[in-house]
Amino acid sequence: MVFPALAGPSHRLGSIVSSDATWSPDGKTLVYSKGEDLYLAKRDGADSRKLITLPGGASWPRFSPDEKTLRFTLNDPKTNSDSLWEISVDGTNLHPLLPAWNNPPAECCGSWTPDGKYFVFQSARNGRKDIWALPEKQSVFQRSGGVPVQLTAGPLSFSGPVPSKDGKRLFVVASQPRGELVRYDAKSGQFMPFLPGISAEGIDFSRDGHWVTYTTFPGGILWKSKVDGSERLQLSFPPMVAWLPRWSPDGKQIAFQGLPPGKRWAMCLVSAEGGDLQEIMPGYGDVGWSADGNTLVFSDTPPFLEPKPSNQVAIHLYNLKTRQVSTLPDSAGLYSPRWSPDGRYIAALRIGPETIRLFDFITQKWVDLENLPLGFPSWSRDSKYIYFDSPGADPALYRVRISDHKVERLVGLKDVRLVGRPGAWTGLTPDQSPLVLRDIGTQEIYALDVQFP
Repeated sequence: MVFPALAGPSHRLGSIVSSDATWSPDGKTLVYSKGEDLYLAKRDGADSRKLITLPGGASWPRFSPDEKTLRFTLNDPKTNSDSLWEISVDGTNLHPLLPAWNNPPAECCGSWTPDGKYFVFQSARNGRKDIWALPEKQSVFQRSGGVPVQLTAGPLSFSGPVPSKDGKRLFVVASQPRGELVRYDAKSGQFMPFLPGISAEGIDFSRDGHWVTYTTFPGGILWKSKVDGSERLQLSFPPMVAWLPRWSPDGKQIAFQGLPPGKRWAMCLVSAEGGDLQEIMPGYGDVGWSADGNTLVFSDTPPFLEPKPSNQVAIHLYNLKTRQVSTLPDSAGLYSPRWSPDGRYIAALRIGPETIRLFDFITQKWVDLENLPLGFPSWSRDSKYIYFDSPGADPALYRVRISDHKVERLVGLKDVRLVGRPGAWTGLTPDQSPLVLRDIGTQEIYALDVQFP
């Protein structure tokens, strides 16, 4: 759609369907992306033609000032990482712009300065985004551009740089991601700060209820503390990112998902007293414990994180003593497992249509519990209920009773802005009070004065 800058109705450009688009500097040519394809067309959308099919989804396409080159952000579907790529407008010379510069790559949203001397873009490192400038080659004797120069260094996270017409300013989005951990109080019907209102997610409590483990948001650093917030101990350190920690039944170890620098997600263990991290096996498994602490349950990486057929995702058990892996029967298409505290059941989510499925170790069979869009299931301490959140038009927190599959709506979330990584996280306290991470972050547009050489 095209929207007038001042006023007036919007209108479509021909029959083009696109996820991102922009005009050339002279306004005569349109480049747009659709899935993994890049297209060129006239300014009004006519005479559209495919330029190239890419090895991933493209976004933020930009013409060079001389209109000979296109640069864009490419999303790798295998690693879900973003990087900057370049191609000539005739469809030749496709290549990454900054190969091996940042491992893993996390660059996006670049634009040339009007004089073509610099290419500005955002790069994510250590949980924050900053703006960088890549000098372009200035003559035929200079084979390539220079090394990127960092323009911002926090404390805010800067993204989406757009140079002003005179090239003396950069307009950027400055954000400070932060959440407030809150507990739903059924008596007052209000969400109250918990622990006390720290910016953390993935909260899990030790079986004795005395200790808590969590990861900071957005940094992804693993901590443990007493439930009153005292005796804090940092268990992981940047640049590793940690997520979804789980206490062992004896309270001596914590299992979690870890993302080491330059690698893929892996299931890890760490002593509750701190020390070296132990990688159990690769994969994004959403790991959990058996009641006796001898076995870990996990799933294969689901399709929305790593493209694959749903029948290649299943629920597995890892025996910590024998290091043997087995697969639960009939668990194909299931992910995000949760082992009940009494050890009898494993709950898991089914990939489309979304359903909570329940495996009974006594009957060795699966049953469906609920048919709602849902996330982050949590068992009650007595193993009688599963609590979960349901997004959508009327987001809310629910629980389902195991004995008769009765579903109960606990509280609506329509007026509560949630946040988390990668989606809005919800959890449960030992007394069955729902926990959510309320979004209290800020986002504003800044104009940065910049003096390029």
